[in-house]
Amino acid sequence: MKILFFVSSLNAGGAERVASTLANAWGLRGDQVTLVPTFSGGGTAFYEIDSKVEVVWLAHRMRGSWLPKPLAKLAAMRKLVREKQPDVIVSFLTNVNVNVLLGLADMGVPIVVGERTNPAFSSSAGKVLQAMRRRLYPKAQVVTVQTQASIAAFQAMVPGMKQVAVVSNPLPQALDTVERLVRVEENRHCTLLAMGRMVPSKRFDVLIRVFANLAASYPEWTLVIRGDGPQRAALMQQVALLGMGERIRLPGKTSEPWAEMARAHAFAMTSEVEGFPNVLLEAMAMGLPAVTVDCPSGPREITADGRDAMLVPVGDEGALTAALSELMGDGVFRGVLGRRAAAAVRQRYQLAQVLQAWDEVFTAARGGQQQGAQA
Repeated sequence: MKILFFVSSLNAGGAERVASTLANAWGLRGDQVTLVPTFSGGGTAFYEIDSKVEVVWLAHRMRGSWLPKPLAKLAAMRKLVREKQPDVIVSFLTNVNVNVLLGLADMGVPIVVGERTNPAFSSSAGKVLQAMRRRLYPKAQVVTVQTQASIAAFQAMVPGMKQVAVVSNPLPQALDTVERLVRVEENRHCTLLAMGRMVPSKRFDVLIRVFANLAASYPEWTLVIRGDGPQRAALMQQVALLGMGERIRLPGKTSEPWAEMARAHAFAMTSEVEGFPNVLLEAMAMGLPAVTVDCPSGPREITADGRDAMLVPVGDEGALTAALSELMGDGVFRGVLGRRAAAAVRQRYQLAQVLQAWDEVFTAARGGQQQGAQA
């Protein structure tokens, strides 16, 4: 199959990592994959791209064009479709999806667009982009979302979509090579880990406050929050005001998140909203017992309704405190929960399972295109 895959960029990020993983997997199994970052400034690939995948930087195709930049981008995209003659076009992220549908929907190739957040709760798309999404998404043969919980609200927001399919993110295959360095049953020098961009929606301030209230009861535990962002200075000030500088660390972002997970004893996520939290999925795959809030969307599905991790209501600090207390106080429980989490998510989110789901989407998209052509 010839797949033309449009993405915003190949920088560090969740959507970019998933796009790279999928493109590599399709290329390695024999598909002809062209991966096209559309960011007009160009760039470089943060994640490794297999030699079997052709990368075409759209910015390079736009050089020398006399057209205004938006029209030059659409013209370059259309020329690529004529050159590659793909069997299917895939696009990730709302702004890219809108451009792909605007420029390519009339070219006779089935288009699959992917939302990488929960559209009902995400603020990443402004009013203009939302309006264009409502108008253009019905032109896609299939729209993919990452969780079942996203579908109903999204269909209400964007009526008329032909097909909406759930395709979860895959676990990176490289995760299989990372070994756990500690035993979760240990009860000395323990680390509770959290990760993410330091913005209000991650609610790290709540996690800091809850941990500070528990710190005296669990002197062997340290909280480490990995990440960076506009709220980092305020969070560091909060830690200082609580007198928790020795027990709560904010060392910045890391280029080796799995190594950090391998050294930790438990994981916590307190976000008020997520699209599909890769960090929670990967922590559980590493065998970390986890406490997560039941925010929209992803945690409930990833944890199998709270069977494979501790699931607490959003905004309930009492429930979060009780769950963390139970996890931090019982090494045997941590061991049981961590092993259960790893076995469950590695089975449900392995790459082979996700590729099969994409194959079903491609079959539906090509079938829908043929029916539309015959109508």
